[in-house]
Amino acid sequence: MSGYSPTLSPVFLIDLALLTMLIMVATAMLKSRHLFAVVMLSGIYSLLSAAFFVSLDAVDVAFTEAAVGAGISTVLMLGGMLLTARREKPKRPGRAPVALAAVIATGAALFYATIDMPAFGDAQAPANNYIGQQYVERTASEIPMPNIVTAVLASYRGFDTMGETMVIFTAGVAVMLLLGIGSVRGGRDVKDTGNGVARNKAEGE
Repeated sequence: MSGYSPTLSPVFLIDLALLTMLIMVATAMLKSRHLFAVVMLSGIYSLLSAAFFVSLDAVDVAFTEAAVGAGISTVLMLGGMLLTARREKPKRPGRAPVALAAVIATGAALFYATIDMPAFGDAQAPANNYIGQQYVERTASEIPMPNIVTAVLASYRGFDTMGETMVIFTAGVAVMLLLGIGSVRGGRDVKDTGNGVARNKAEGE
């Protein structure tokens, strides 16, 4: 590591641009009160995250993020939005000292936990020794996949990955059932808050 000199490579610039856009999208989501805009921004956030995972050579994680985060989650949130108002209720100005204290305590604990973490790229780190080292050495000869992470998830952890897929599928089906998709009655029609014309029409019917 003595001869290592950091350079501004194109990959680094791409990662920096993706992280910058992620921060901008997250900030826009926090400031927006329109639920449809929040759902669309969350889909954009998932796509940017998938692109960032691709730049890290984690194509399997990127595929999962794109399919679940930008695809299924966006559809489910849009379906849920049809059963509620389109705009978030205005917040009452004030402070939440308990919530602020909880956030500060959690953040301090997370920062304290990073002190014991090994240095980035440390060859003696637990993740680079023992079973992790065996994966690196044996994957190329045992599994014909160029990406080690994909090989581990698809082969060595095949049953675990299948279990995670079943959990996601079950959660998706449960959400669809809660939304009333496919039922004879269907979901109930909910009007936006403050829409007096729609409310009067509904009461007249």
